[in-house]
Amino acid sequence: MKKIGFLSFGHWTASPQSQAQSAADVLLQSIDLAIEAERLGMDGAYFRVHHFARQLASPFPLLAAVGAKTHKIEIGTAVIDMRYENPHYMTEDAGAADLIAGGRLQLGISRGSPEQVIDGWRYFGYRPAEGEDDSEMGRRHGKEFFELLRGKGFAQPNPRPMFPNPPGLLRLEPYSEGLHERVWWGAGSNTTAVWAAKLGMNLQSSTLKFDETGEPFHIQQAAQIRAFRAAWKEAGHARTPRISVSRSIFALIDDRDRAYFGRGGQEEDKVGFLDGATRAIFGRGYAAEPDVLIEELRQDEAIAEADTILLTVPNQLGVAYNAHVMEAILTTVAPALGWR
Repeated sequence: MKKIGFLSFGHWTASPQSQAQSAADVLLQSIDLAIEAERLGMDGAYFRVHHFARQLASPFPLLAAVGAKTHKIEIGTAVIDMRYENPHYMTEDAGAADLIAGGRLQLGISRGSPEQVIDGWRYFGYRPAEGEDDSEMGRRHGKEFFELLRGKGFAQPNPRPMFPNPPGLLRLEPYSEGLHERVWWGAGSNTTAVWAAKLGMNLQSSTLKFDETGEPFHIQQAAQIRAFRAAWKEAGHARTPRISVSRSIFALIDDRDRAYFGRGGQEEDKVGFLDGATRAIFGRGYAAEPDVLIEELRQDEAIAEADTILLTVPNQLGVAYNAHVMEAILTTVAPALGWR
């Protein structure tokens, strides 16, 4: 394990038990949590994107704000649902946010997961092309965004522009060099992992994937990672890809930890259905005293295969408690698993 980051879904609710009762709370606390994570020595601050939900949605204002308030930590998404995105406008947003952050963005994109409304991307003005479903539309948008980040000119300049143009075809601005190599695809299946590898995207594998073999989640996920690496090698890319997995992991250090997470119930994988048809497997969570946790995590084959782990955090419990959760993992568990 080379890097550890946190992943926040950015929930808010008016419940008196929640420390995040509004969208403003979540956005401002997300910035504060990233600052705390950097102070603690964590490697990454990642945020989930959901539409039509009381969760984090439009990522680039938040990423830019975090980038302006931090100095070293990687800042990313896991993931942006590309069914909802205009690849051209997103390229401008991403370039601007990456320049503000000094080249620290790590953008996870994907087809996305089931959302709060039926075909929500239609309200954003998007339709699958003829013969295409929404998953294929998401991959098409993702591939187009990925290619635009290369910075190659494609637009014919006006012969009488308001301002002078550089020679040749024009690209989207602002352009951030290197961001193209910091795009990750969130793959829910082995097939899409291979597709991403052939294109040259890094891999994000979450806490669920299509149940393709009936084996335990971590074994299926490890096989997905190996398939990705084989496809990457076959494609002949020059650089080494990044690979992350997400996990819910809590070290039980004090009475608060035991009250919140010490009651069990997360020790087994769960199987369910996406969109009423696709069988999916959801990975187990981990909550135990540090020595037990270390031994359990050593048995997780996907963690062993990945170079980055994203810890899903209970953001509604507040910045201070989540900083405690992160610090407990970094100090009592991560070193034994090879972190740094």
